[in-house]
Amino acid sequence: MSKQTLLTFNAPAPDVQVFTLTGAPIKLSAFWQDAPLVLAFTRHFGCPQCKEMMDELHDLRPQLEQRGLRLVIVTQGTPEQAAAFCAERAPGATCLADPERLAYAAYGLSRGSVWQTLLSPRIWQSNRRLKREKNFSPEVPPAGQDAFVSSGTFVIGRDGRIRLPYYYQDIADHPPADLLLHGLMGMSWNDPLEGSLKPNE
Repeated sequence: MSKQTLLTFNAPAPDVQVFTLTGAPIKLSAFWQDAPLVLAFTRHFGCPQCKEMMDELHDLRPQLEQRGLRLVIVTQGTPEQAAAFCAERAPGATCLADPERLAYAAYGLSRGSVWQTLLSPRIWQSNRRLKREKNFSPEVPPAGQDAFVSSGTFVIGRDGRIRLPYYYQDIADHPPADLLLHGLMGMSWNDPLEGSLKPNE
């Protein structure tokens, strides 16, 4: 990650305007007002790890919804690009378009380093595994998408505050499903933070 400011636990979630798959503008706060929100940002659509992430989110969505969580996926594609990609990789999920990457910037998702996006041994191992298991190979990003922009996942409470800021160490990094489902340190994603995180305070 670059030195762009990262969001921290309990910080206000940026309420950025993005677009639905039909091109209608919408604020992110529309999705966290009624239920805790799992807000997942993808990389470009030619990235094997992005495809795997979408598959994982698709499989995890029913369990998230059973626990009262809403899943929203933000892409850096246009509404048309995002509609086609999400129909293939996560049908039925709520996907949004952020072609100018304004939400990415607001959530601290800047361009990763060459190590984080290309050269890490974990990425090469991931590429080999995904080619073997799913026949995914790295592809050139669609027009307008940035191959170096990082992804991340955030849990946002109904109060509009960050419950979990998960910044990927490299493009092969994904948040564990158990963390998204069961919370941090036994806390429910529905519960507002009160007091200090330090013991005995």
